[in-house]
Amino acid sequence: MTTLIVIAMLLGIAVGAAAHSLGTDAVQQQAIAHYLSIGSTVFLRLIKMIIAPLVFSTLVVGIGRMSDASSVGRVGAKAMIWFVGASLFSLTLGMLLVNLFGPGIGMHRLQGAITSPVATSGMSLDSFVKHIVPDSVFRAMTDNEILQIVVFSVFFGIACAAAPDKARVVMEWTESLSHIILRVTGYVMMLAPIAVFCAMAATITTNGLGVLINYGKFMGEFYVALFLLWCALIAAAFLILGRPAKRLISLMREPFLLAFSTASSEAAYPVMLEQLSRFPISRRISSFVLPLGYSFNLDGTMMYCTFASIFIAQAYDISLPWSTQIVMLLTLMLTSKGVAGIPRASLVVIAATLSQFKLPEEGVLLIIGIDTFLDMGRSATNVVGNSLATAVVAKWEGQLPKNLAQPAEG
Repeated sequence: MTTLIVIAMLLGIAVGAAAHSLGTDAVQQQAIAHYLSIGSTVFLRLIKMIIAPLVFSTLVVGIGRMSDASSVGRVGAKAMIWFVGASLFSLTLGMLLVNLFGPGIGMHRLQGAITSPVATSGMSLDSFVKHIVPDSVFRAMTDNEILQIVVFSVFFGIACAAAPDKARVVMEWTESLSHIILRVTGYVMMLAPIAVFCAMAATITTNGLGVLINYGKFMGEFYVALFLLWCALIAAAFLILGRPAKRLISLMREPFLLAFSTASSEAAYPVMLEQLSRFPISRRISSFVLPLGYSFNLDGTMMYCTFASIFIAQAYDISLPWSTQIVMLLTLMLTSKGVAGIPRASLVVIAATLSQFKLPEEGVLLIIGIDTFLDMGRSATNVVGNSLATAVVAKWEGQLPKNLAQPAEG
């Protein structure tokens, strides 16, 4: 599968470049890109179709097998400790590197009357609570609000664990559902190479390879920053897990490439769940930690928020003292948690941050054209961060077998 994904990426780039050069104007290029993107659209919709039942069934089974509610609380607390630490590290690293590289210095952009093309509504405590607590589990599943599905599944799983006799039939049904959904996932993933080809071809057709040259400095320095973050995460994996970290990295290669090529963390979720079980990590851990990570542990997105926000300030020749940048970092740490499930969430967070710190909101226009290319790296980084977080929590819980050649329970 990994080889097919790489081949599909290369073919997509080649076809996209050819289509971009053949298109005589932007309208024709957009039309070609629209048809090319159909394959990736179908794939991503199929992924979204299975996310809700997959998260619900695997999480309920995992929690239902735990002996008591304290186990759920303990695993959740350990996961949140890691999430907060990883997020702060990612934000801080992004802030330090953008100051070191200075990608926006020398652009000398002038502030105008242009408004931000990205809506910033919903960036409040009220919206944060609404993203966490569901008013209807059916609406949460319909809208693919992962965090809300997690909240309901945790309550449902704890109730099943508290009444094992009465919940036996329900647990058997839910476990059967999880196996069936995983089988459906296997069928959907067969379309992954086609989706990768279509996604890459459509992106290059719309933007052309020239956009990579025009913004080469910013993109290159951001990917250097991501590479340093990958190195830090991998070093942490070896420090905590030891030699087995090498096997974890090998297993994450496929979901990493899938997330990168489709610019979607969701697309890699089912594969991550399956690969982590081969590490092996118990489903009781992975089915609980992974969904939480998709809302609270987006390491690539965290780094991008500080990197892009300070880049825009540099582009407009606005000097931000370290004290202001630290306040911005802490603000991003909080506001970014309230946009789970919002399309292009990082742009929403950045636009709101610019407004809050009196920076020109039209600065979002500087990055919106290349956001897809940057999102590829962010999504892949989120895969690295969440796979490591799951493995670390499993290690802390003593759920990793001493001999990793043996399968984990659950």
